[in-house]
This record gives sequence, structure tokens and C-alpha cells, in this order.
Amino acid sequence: MNRVARLLLVDAGLIAVAAIDAGLGRAGPAAFTAALVALGILPLRRRWPVFVFAVTLPALAISGSVIATLIALYSVALLRSNRYLLAGCGLLATAGYVFPGLDLRFEETDVLTVIYAVITSAAPIFLGRLVHTQRELTLRLDDIRQAREHERLLDAQAVLAKERTQLAREMHDVVSHQVSLIAVQAGALSVSTSDPDARTAAENVRRLSVDTLDELRHMVNLLRASGSSTTELMPQPTLSDLDRLIAGSGIETQRTGTAPEGIDTAVQRTIYRTIQEALTNVRKHAPGSTATVDIAHDGTDLTVTVGNTPATRPTLTLPSARHGLLGLQERAALLGGTVVTEATPDGGFRLRLRLPISGQRSRADA
Repeated sequence: MNRVARLLLVDAGLIAVAAIDAGLGRAGPAAFTAALVALGILPLRRRWPVFVFAVTLPALAISGSVIATLIALYSVALLRSNRYLLAGCGLLATAGYVFPGLDLRFEETDVLTVIYAVITSAAPIFLGRLVHTQRELTLRLDDIRQAREHERLLDAQAVLAKERTQLAREMHDVVSHQVSLIAVQAGALSVSTSDPDARTAAENVRRLSVDTLDELRHMVNLLRASGSSTTELMPQPTLSDLDRLIAGSGIETQRTGTAPEGIDTAVQRTIYRTIQEALTNVRKHAPGSTATVDIAHDGTDLTVTVGNTPATRPTLTLPSARHGLLGLQERAALLGGTVVTEATPDGGFRLRLRLPISGQRSRADA
């Protein structure tokens, strides 16, 4: 049953009850006319509640037909929130019930009659306000549910953005590191070998590696999004993996210094990724050079410096979107540190990472 049919059915039932109530009074021409007008105007109470209530008052005063007036008074309380209006309508209903029709119901006025009239008039007002409040609460609960659903959607999008950012960073740090090493070694092989087949194979490997780096760059561009690095992917490298990283870099590298004991894993990971990116850039932009990795610390800061000598072989052109350095700067900033890059006077290059470690060490000691 649709809403219109349900409202028509409700109106028909209420009019029938009011008609029975009007028939119980002492019928007369004036009473019959007033009751008929009151019954006929009831279906308009939702549109003009105050007007319909005023039209039903004569039937209450003349014939004692109270149901039509109470129905109209309920509609006023349901659709209007002005307390002064509701109080005035309640007083009119009480007066219409007590004074003009006393000769039809009571022999004399007493306190019980007044009390009964007040209760009879107040009941539809309180009921109307109760239903109105219930409807408002239902609407507000719906709004709250929609707001929470929207908030859950935003949270899911934020988590997805963080995961995409972390995935982009890890793809660049790990995959680019390995593929660029393959490209550099394949390029060196194609130059140094005298076997035509080996040279062709090495050139194909270099070309495929370059294409892979280019596709990786586009994929990283798609995956990068705003967010923090609180969501990490496992497993994550630490300082214990540095020797293996340097040994597999394909670069003659000298390492000096050590990091303090007990530093946070996020700091260890940042150091590892910084050295990894720096060595990757050395292979790409300074082939044939040697590198140095120096780790130093004092009471408050830890400094990682990766430097390289000038290139001794021709530089291979490899795709780059500079996401590596940007990622390093983001990692350092999240830990309150900085990354600085500069050219050296001898034609080499230097990258320096500085991180505060006083707070990290105090947490570890705790």
C-alpha cells in the first residue's frame, strides 16, 4: 500500500470515529451543521492545521463533538512548533469543552470538569509533539548514519592513499635499484665484449631494462598519492642488510662509520633506502666511479654521507622522474631530518642525510 492510499484510509477511519462521536450529541440544526462542517474539513488538517482546528471549535461548543477538535489539535501540535500557538489552541479547546456546552453534559461546573477538560485538550498536544520529536530523531539518526558511512568511505580512501604512496616508494626503491643495475651491467657488457651474439644479447637486455624502468616510472606516477608512511610493507630492510646492499651494487664502495645501537627501525630503514638510492644514482649517472659511504653521529644527530668520484665511462641514458630524491626527502621529513645534495669540486656528487636521534635513542633505552 502506497503512502497516498494509507493516508486516505487513515482519514476515512478518523472521520468515521468523529461522525460517531457527533451522532451521540443532542442533534439539532445548528449542531448538525457544525458537526458536518467539522467532519468535512478534517482531510485538510495536514495543509492548514490551525484553520481546520478553528473550524472544528463550533462543533465542540454547540454539540459536544470533541473527537474532530482533538484530531485537529493533534495535527496542529504535529506540524507547528510555536509553544504560544499550542498553548492558545489548548486553552480554546478547554474553553470550548467547559463553558458553552455545560447544559448538554453537566448540571453544574465543578473542579473535576475543568481538570478533565484540561487533560483532554493537553493529550493531543503532547502526543503530537511526541510524534514530531520521534520523526526529527529518525531524520537525525539517518543523517548520522549517512555521515558515518561517508566518514568510513573517506577513511578507506585515506588508507588506500597511504598504501599507494608506500607501494610507489617501495617499487621505486627496490625494483628500480635492481633493474638499473641490470641495465648498467648489460650496457658495459655490450661495450666490452667482442662476440657479436653476446653484444646483441647484452644490448637487448639493456633495452628491455630501460623499457622496464620507463614503465615503472609511469606506474609510480599513477600510484603516488598524498599520505604518510605509517603503513609499511613487510619485510623491511634494516642496517644489518647494508653490507649485502653495498656488495651487490656493482660499485667499488668504501664504507666508514657505524650507526648507534638501538635506533628506531624507521630510522634504520630510512638510512638503508637513502644509501640504496644514492648508489643507484651513482650507477646511472656516474658509471665507472667509486663511492664512499660514511655514517657518523654525535649526541643528537646522525649523518649519512654518500659521495662518488666523477664518471670514467660514458653515461647511459635511463628514464628518471626524480621520484627517488623526492621519496628520500619525504622519508627524512617524516623523521624530522633533511636530505641535501650537491656537486663536489672534483666533478663528483655528494648526498647527505641528517636525522635527529636523541629522541629515538631515549625511546629505545626506555
